[in-house]
Amino acid sequence: MVKERNILAGFQSADNANKAAEQLRQAGFETVQVEIIDRYPGEGVEQVINPISGKIPSLGNLTLDADFPSGRDASVLAAADPSASGMADGGQDRNGSVLLTAVVPEERGDEAAEIIRSFGGEI
Repeated sequence: MVKERNILAGFQSADNANKAAEQLRQAGFETVQVEIIDRYPGEGVEQVINPISGKIPSLGNLTLDADFPSGRDASVLAAADPSASGMADGGQDRNGSVLLTAVVPEERGDEAAEIIRSFGGEI
């Protein structure tokens, strides 16, 4: 049985995370994934919303670019966030929420960590 190491690294930008992921793949590491982590669920709004028509699911959908499939309660709670007003960001730095995940062989874990750190990843 091959021992593996799981590496989770945070990045300030998706560009750097994707560059690190590509470098890891070129080095022979197969299991590498980059995800943007957000505090609101969903993939965002895919269609243009006209607020004048009144056909908006919630303020959270309109201003937070969020999708609330679990129901109205979550969207009402999100609308109470200062960033839902569109006039403030609520102190949330959205640029620091990129996660790179890699599963590497234990004996090559330090090599993978060095590649990640070279692109600004914080393990």
